[in-house]
Amino acid sequence: MSVGQLSAILLVVVIWGANFTVIRLGLDEIPPILLSSLRFAFAAIPAVFFLPRPKCSWRYIVGFGVMLGCVKFSLLFIGMDVGLSAGLASLVLQLQAFFTLILGFVWLREPIGPHRYVAMVVAFSGVALLMLVSDGSMSGAGLLFVVLAAAAWGVANIIMKQAGRIEMLSFVVWASLVPPIPLLILSLLIEDRASLDHLVASVGWTSIGAVFYLAYPVTLLGFAIWGHLLSTLPVGLIAPFTLLVPIVGMATSALVLEEQFGPVKIVAALLVIAGLLINIFGHRAWQALFARRQPGPGPV
Repeated sequence: MSVGQLSAILLVVVIWGANFTVIRLGLDEIPPILLSSLRFAFAAIPAVFFLPRPKCSWRYIVGFGVMLGCVKFSLLFIGMDVGLSAGLASLVLQLQAFFTLILGFVWLREPIGPHRYVAMVVAFSGVALLMLVSDGSMSGAGLLFVVLAAAAWGVANIIMKQAGRIEMLSFVVWASLVPPIPLLILSLLIEDRASLDHLVASVGWTSIGAVFYLAYPVTLLGFAIWGHLLSTLPVGLIAPFTLLVPIVGMATSALVLEEQFGPVKIVAALLVIAGLLINIFGHRAWQALFARRQPGPGPV
């Protein structure tokens, strides 16, 4: 891996990690479902006019757009709006890795190695521990919505995998055409803050900047770089860097939003990150442990 490639990976990690703090700032002025609609509208237009349609069935494009845009991000934004801090949201959302494993087993009959069962128990224990947080940065409803968002992301991952070998950026951009109109209609129907009068009175440069950040650096630049790296480097080499996303997310929330991380949050974060580490690296450790337990050759 060259210095340039490492710098590109770290840039994406920082962009995606800071994403949660930007969401929190945007939610102060724009209701969650409307914010999700705007994010995908700007991600799709005008980029869709410059990128070819991905070479896969429309059902995968629409399915991915519905699950990632309409469901996952709406649940994430609602969860953060009703009571989950940016730092904790960046952590809990990483459960998507384990929901992807579970859905892959159920949907695609992909086996789950023993070390991954251990990883899931460790990570979900960390999330359960968050129920003890009492500093006002978390509500049960907020936690539930973000856990459901992680599950929806798992479904989106399975849909993307079934689409086959595709150009990731084109796939994401074309799928971004799906959420804006349904989410806009839903927002106007159920969100009080989605009225035109309220938006004109409350929306400022912070929320406008949040929409553009979510659409362009997070979606277009982030997926463009990540897709290029996946095509030029082994997946196993760059995948571990995603472990830094919740760390950056928590650090950014602490610096910008002054979120406090007491002992319970720290232990919970360590458990979730430990689960992710076991998920990525545990196979080798499990094989080494199992190999040591095998009986050696008998006497000749």
